[in-house]
Amino acid sequence: MSTTSQTARATLDAWARVQLARQAERPHTLDYIGDLCSDFIELHGDRAFRDDPAIVGGIARLRGTDRTIAVVGHQKGSNTKENLRRHFGMAHPEGFRKARRIMRHAEKFGLPLLTFLDIPGADPGIASEERGQGTAIAECIQTLTELRVPIVATVIGEGGSGGALALGVADKVLMLENAVYAVASPDAAASILWKDAKQAPAAAAAMRITANDALQLGVIDRIVPEPTPAHEDPHAAIRAVGEAIREALDRLIALETEELLAARYHKFRAIGQWREE
Repeated sequence: MSTTSQTARATLDAWARVQLARQAERPHTLDYIGDLCSDFIELHGDRAFRDDPAIVGGIARLRGTDRTIAVVGHQKGSNTKENLRRHFGMAHPEGFRKARRIMRHAEKFGLPLLTFLDIPGADPGIASEERGQGTAIAECIQTLTELRVPIVATVIGEGGSGGALALGVADKVLMLENAVYAVASPDAAASILWKDAKQAPAAAAAMRITANDALQLGVIDRIVPEPTPAHEDPHAAIRAVGEAIREALDRLIALETEELLAARYHKFRAIGQWREE
């Protein structure tokens, strides 16, 4: 295959994945919680400003086990009305502070933490910046690096920018086959680099945002296959993710705390290593 053909194929593949990841019918965090957990108690608010419905979380029991867990994730809507209420999953600072409160709750009571990533990007508005958006995201990342309980993160749709990374520092990072994980949305990257949002397909390919790319780069640990795209068979996708999460938790819980923290540290230190021949 010629270089031109390979580039064209990569562009098509990456952009097709973006379109699949953005399907409104894909299962969202609350769908995963509903199918994979029982006795879910949702926690609200950041104890400082308000409750942000773009991030949901709480305490639950992992279905099929006697294991109590903490869970937090981005929540998009399945229709326009719900998306407007949840701000299309674009969390505000209070959403990230709520997430951090749940993370600390998990550590206090020794509960494994599950996170679900599905956000085009954190809210970029002036009000969010005034309320400390960057600091809220950074504090989530710092908290996850230090948390003394097992963490499993799953990219279930769009994993966009710092808003995704705020929930993405984990001992094991899983990713659905048709999800994407990127430093910025392809549309935003195209607008910045080419001054033309129509170049988003080319940006998607250049940014290497697919699950295969992320696995090759060491950003994730495992791809969860979608024999049928998740928006066409949500329950099958949720079952597959559930099996992968249970396997990961079983391995992580067997580790001593210091061993767990050391492995997490080395995992993220190794991302982006390179050398010149």
